[in-house]
Parts: sequence; structure tokens; C-alpha cells
Amino acid sequence: MDTSSALSQWQALLGEANVLKSEAAQAAYGTDTSVIQRRIAGALRITDSTTLQDVMRIASRNLVPVYPFSTGLNWGYGTSLPAHDDCVLIDLSRLTKILHFDAELGVVTLEPGVTQAMLSDFLIAGKHEFLVPVTGAGPTCSVLGNALERGYGVTPYVDHFGAVTDIEAVLPDGSLYRTALREAGGEELARLFKWGIGPYMTGLFTQSGFGIVRRMSIVLARRPECVKVCMFSLKEDALLEPATLRIRSVMTRLNGTVGAINLMNQLRVLSMASPFPYDKVGANGMIPADVVATMGRQYQIFPWTGFSTLYGTRRMVAAAQKEMKAALGDVASRMMFLTPERAAQLARLAHLIPGKFGHGLQGMTATLAKSLQLVAGVPNETAMPLAYWRNARPQIGSMKNPSQDGCGLSWYAPLVPMRAADVRAYVNMVKEIAPRHGLEPLITFTTLSDKLFDSTVPLVFDRDKPGAAEATAACYKELFDTGRAKGWFPYRVGINTMQTLADLQSDSKTFQARLRKDLDPNDILSPGRYR
Repeated sequence: MDTSSALSQWQALLGEANVLKSEAAQAAYGTDTSVIQRRIAGALRITDSTTLQDVMRIASRNLVPVYPFSTGLNWGYGTSLPAHDDCVLIDLSRLTKILHFDAELGVVTLEPGVTQAMLSDFLIAGKHEFLVPVTGAGPTCSVLGNALERGYGVTPYVDHFGAVTDIEAVLPDGSLYRTALREAGGEELARLFKWGIGPYMTGLFTQSGFGIVRRMSIVLARRPECVKVCMFSLKEDALLEPATLRIRSVMTRLNGTVGAINLMNQLRVLSMASPFPYDKVGANGMIPADVVATMGRQYQIFPWTGFSTLYGTRRMVAAAQKEMKAALGDVASRMMFLTPERAAQLARLAHLIPGKFGHGLQGMTATLAKSLQLVAGVPNETAMPLAYWRNARPQIGSMKNPSQDGCGLSWYAPLVPMRAADVRAYVNMVKEIAPRHGLEPLITFTTLSDKLFDSTVPLVFDRDKPGAAEATAACYKELFDTGRAKGWFPYRVGINTMQTLADLQSDSKTFQARLRKDLDPNDILSPGRYR
């Protein structure tokens, strides 16, 4: 490995200002919300995607491992850090071109640095009636990066990689991968037909290090005639099991009109709607149960809060609304159906109500109004305050950046079968394990289908508190091990868990190794990533 020679060659190719040596790269990219540390050998800032082939040829000749990222805002999973030490980072965030847009059919082709906000601005400027595939990670995050991590969101196309049709990738030796349909049949058909022709290879470039994806086509959902949010509460924790069955019924019968249904416990909603009560914590650093109950009353938040979106024509949404009322009516309380316009009106009215009740209502309605903007395809920072819940430091920039701002956050995100017994046992596990490590059990269930939830548990901690990061890591490990034994396993993991994941594989790891032996014999592209 000759890192010094490679850095000199990259400087000649990219310009000296776009090549950072180890110390500068460590300062620019070395901070993570999980307090994970990596030695970084350098960083390359790519401003022209056509240089990526030569970038990889230099890496290959000099046997220097590299680790690409789109915008590097993978908060809670490693941010922009590599899975292994001594990699040179490849920063693709300056590749911000929207290369093609089919305004009639709603397919966009874009580069890795195109963020949710950039795509939103493009659609608004062109008066294109399509929705951005938004996530809770905020406006500054990459559309391409989230899709390749197999992320999901709240708009009609919940599965973001499911909406990806075509990619182009640079392989470790500098050669290109293009889909067979694009090469043989043309770009338009490749943009319109996900499965292409011949062996389906595109999935190999998700959650992997087989290539650097430098362009991606993704189908956007058309803005429907009507968007309505359904909000409901479960006034007792015991209603969780029957609510699970009702949610499964709704997803079976109303698939396509009802987007993903989120079910959040009281603490998870409070983490987004209220400040952390530093003056009321117990000796163990946790919020006492009576304080949680008081906050729940103040902010009008019950043990569980449900949130879903209905998309379609007015008549379709009206019919689905009736179906949801019938399905959930005997378990749900305070069921409301709101348009984004109505939610904004309620937020304004809440400011007229005095006292503590009015203050709590203001926080809830403001969050609700922003949430409705999000499900209408407008990226915002609605969900991001939870990363700051235990962070007393002031925000540095105009946009939230949990890593720069000193937030402590790791994610546990397992798949949980949509059975009442599984859901209850899973909740009991999280509520037992998290407090043992000094962490509040913040739980969300999101429907991925009528058979499966993904649960996201943000492990939020004070990065300035001695021992907090180690306790959080121990909590994650216990959740991971216990959940796996019970049949629940993450759909994605952070960089510190990738070796653990590899150790649990045999046949699939052997298959990957056989592919990599030909594509990347010297293991220079994203070593250790999901293997």
C-alpha cells in the first residue's frame, strides 16, 4: 500500500484543494454521533463524476483502500466514517446534478450529492407535481444514499430502493457497470423498467462495496389530488396488541391508498415535541415514570400515538377514511383526519390558548403541521429534534447536524413480524434492556407491509457524560443479541456492527467473497462494509 504516492496522483487529477491528507481529513470527517473512532488516511472531494474511474485506477494501482459516501450524513450508523481504519474517504457530496427528468412519467436521474431539499427545489421551480422520497433524516441528506442503504419513508413509495430503476457504477478497477437494458435497449427503457433484462445485478450495489454508484434513476410518486393524515392514540398500553391486528387489517385492505402506518410510544413522541427535563431526572439519570406521565398530560400524548397518511383522489381518501374508522374505532382514541392546510390552521390557533395546556398544545400542533408537510413530500427537520434530546449544546449552523452539534445517537432498527405476541414481547425487551443502560426506551413501529414492522429505537445519550457512549454501545449489543435470539434482526446496521454481521454468515459470506475475488481482489473498495 502506497498512500503517499496515491495522494500525489489524486492531487494531480483532482487539484490540490480537493485532496485532504490524514490530519485534515480526520478534522473534517472524523466525528460521529455514536462516538465511534476511525483512523482516516485522507479524503478526496469529487467535483466531476467522470474522474471517478481514474480515482479508482489510482487506488487499485497503489493498493489503497477507499470508502465512498454520498453526503456523509448517516447519523447514528457511522456518519461518514469507514467500516475499517486507514481508508481514504471519497466524498461525493459535490456531485449535485439532476441529469434527467421525465416530467410526464416522473422519473428522475441524479447524482449522489443531490439532497432531498435540492430535489424539492427542482420540482417546485419546474411546477412538477411529484413528491420527494423524504425521510426523517432531513433536507440535507442524499436521495441516492438513502435508497442504496435500502431506506424507507412516508410517501406512497415507502421502499425507496423499490422505486430505483437504473444505476451506473464505477467498479474497483475503474471499469463501469451499466445495466444490460440500458446498454442493449436504451436509456429510456432502463429508466422505466426496474428489472431490466437478464440477471438482476443492481441489488448488488445496495448495502455493499461492489462499486461507487455515480448516477441513479428513481421513480417519483405523483402528487395526489388529496393528502390526509390519520392520527390516533391508544389511551392504554394494553391496547397495543389489538391495535397491531387492526393495523395489519388496514394494510391488507387499503394497500396503495394508505401509506406506512407509524406507531410511536409516549417517550418517542415526547422526544420530538418537548425539551428534555434535565431538572427532573432521577439519580440514575432517567426520567421517572411520574414525570413522563406529567409530560404526557401536558403535551396531550397518550401511551401510543398512531400516524398514517392517505393518498389518492378525494373519493378514494374519503372511502379509506371510513374503512380506517371502522377498523380502528374500537381501539383508537382521538382519531383525527387532517389535511396539511388544516394542520397549519390548528398550529396557528394553538398560540391563542394560554397556560401550560396551551404551551403543550402549541408544541404538539407545530410538530403535527411539520409532519404533514413531510408526508406531502416537502423535506424538513420535523423528526430531528429527537437526536438533540439529551444534548445541551447550542446548534452550530442554520441546519441541524447532529454529528457537528455534539449529539449522541445510535440506531437499533430490527424487523418485527406483525403479530400481537411478537410486538408485545419486543416492546417488553426494549423497555427492560434500555433503562438498564441509562437510556429511555424510545420505540417506533413502521409498517413495511401487512406482515412486517420495522422498529426504530434511537439510543439517545449525552455525548459529554463520561461513560455514556460505552453504556450505549453495551445497550445496542444486548438489544442485538437478545433480539436475534428471539427472532428480530436489524434491516441495517452501523459500521461497528458490520464485523458482527459477517461473523454470523457462512454461505452468503462465501458467495460475496467469490464475487469480490474477481471484482476487487485486493479488497480496496469499502473494506468491511456489510461483510
